[in-house]
Amino acid sequence: MSELASESPLLSELASESPSPSELALPPLLSWHEFVDAARMPETINGDGRHGDSEWAGGTWAEALRLAVDGWPLALRDADVTVGALRERAGLGVAATTLEPTWDVTGSEVDVGAYLAGVPECMVDATPRRTSRRGRVVTFLVPTSYSHRTPHEQVRNRGIALATLCAAIIGAGHSVEIWSGWACMVGADRHAAVARVVSAGEPLDIGRLIFAVAHPLMLRRLWFAVWDAQDPVVAQRMFDEDYGGPPFHCVPEDLPEQVTDPYVFPYLWRDDPQWRDLDAAMEWCHETFVDLGLLD
Repeated sequence: MSELASESPLLSELASESPSPSELALPPLLSWHEFVDAARMPETINGDGRHGDSEWAGGTWAEALRLAVDGWPLALRDADVTVGALRERAGLGVAATTLEPTWDVTGSEVDVGAYLAGVPECMVDATPRRTSRRGRVVTFLVPTSYSHRTPHEQVRNRGIALATLCAAIIGAGHSVEIWSGWACMVGADRHAAVARVVSAGEPLDIGRLIFAVAHPLMLRRLWFAVWDAQDPVVAQRMFDEDYGGPPFHCVPEDLPEQVTDPYVFPYLWRDDPQWRDLDAAMEWCHETFVDLGLLD
């Protein structure tokens, strides 16, 4: 992606009929399968998603599709972290125990109505169930966009650190979902899109998570391909602008309106020192997660 000398302010209003700056937001891709399908859609231009330089992109188009399906089998760092009580606003710090009725042919009480109706499963037991106090989900929005000059190593270092700590939180049994966000400036206009990588409650696919946050093919093949399949005017403008420039900030409003209180990470800026090596990346992410109340 292109890199401008200075960062333009974020834009939030769509005003296509006006000469003032506007925003183009694609419909949210609500699952990983939707995202991969969107990248596979027939391209409307001969863009970089399928045809760009493989060394710069981090691999071929075919390799990007394979890793999107199979995951990236990269080992996470061992992280000596303790998952803390999540912040009260997330509603996951303390779980409540509730008693829910279950019906069967045996049980401690008779459901008189079911018995009189001749239902065999007319016996009721109260089954304890632990639930989130407020039934909320901790949501992470990870910006995918970064400068075309960002080295693969920095993408990998940041992604492995994020994936390691996210996996620790998910492994502790919390309800977590992770979104990949696209945001850039195309001329004076902001373009945005989001795709859900990990849905709350689904089994954690570590290989998918690592690929989505740590491999340059996620941006330089798959996300580019999503834009290459848009209306030809939109796709061509994006291509002509080298897939946009900074600022690459994602904002909570990029997510569907039903998603509230997300944790939005800063985008990967190639001059940030914390991504130069994996130890520094792990330390930065750990401190950030502690500050958010996610780790002790």
